[in-house]
Amino acid sequence: MRISNKLVQVLVLLAMGCSGPVALQAQDPKPAPMPASTQKAEEIIKRAIEVLGGSAYLNVQSVVGRGFYTAYQDGMSQLPARFLDYLVYPDKERTEFTTAGVRVVQTNVGATGWVYDGATKSLQDQKPAQLEDFRRSMRTSIDNLLRGWWRREDATLSYFGRREAGLARRNETVRLAYPDGFWIEYEFGAKDGLPAKVTYKRNSKVADSDETEEITEEDRLARLISINGVTAAFVVDHFISGKQTSRINYESIEFNRPLAASLFTKPESAKSVK
Repeated sequence: MRISNKLVQVLVLLAMGCSGPVALQAQDPKPAPMPASTQKAEEIIKRAIEVLGGSAYLNVQSVVGRGFYTAYQDGMSQLPARFLDYLVYPDKERTEFTTAGVRVVQTNVGATGWVYDGATKSLQDQKPAQLEDFRRSMRTSIDNLLRGWWRREDATLSYFGRREAGLARRNETVRLAYPDGFWIEYEFGAKDGLPAKVTYKRNSKVADSDETEEITEEDRLARLISINGVTAAFVVDHFISGKQTSRINYESIEFNRPLAASLFTKPESAKSVK
């Protein structure tokens, strides 16, 4: 059994016959100095916030994006789907996809979500795998890193050095590690400080098997454009195990547009989906 230092002090004073009141001066422990690796990572984050717009970036509460989502199969692009995306920080998102006149609506609010399928005229709650996909997308987002939401889950931040990023280009790498073992690496341009890449690993079930395999996923950010003082990537290419699987190409992005709460509320029936 361990005895605290303060209790030891009291016992010593009593043994010395101290008859008056014992006054032990409590001192608040000094905070431990930030590790150099964490300090370097924090500096990279601070710089990224500034180049993305500083206070204008941090004051963004909602985003409305329009554009095209294109899936890739065996290196070939498939038929693009038009999308309209509504996002309210930190964890509300509604995305509407339209392909050949058929609309699909996927909506998430925190740990809940629903899907409307225009092809079958059905409205259903999201399955656990879909909810987990949304949680992972929130965890791996640039906003999660720069806005500090990861601190709520006691994740740890560290600097992972510089990496090659093309001819005469280098990226600074920051790693975010969660207590459950999940980690994400974010790369920022060493010269311009802009976000360039997001990489993480996850377990995926092997087809026709009970086994799982670890796969690497990666988002590459391109065509960064400033709108009303806030910079955002207009092209996001997604890769799985080194092969491109999709591209998001924005036509427009609006910040801080008022959004009705009803956008994210599950309708009573498929007929009432707007």
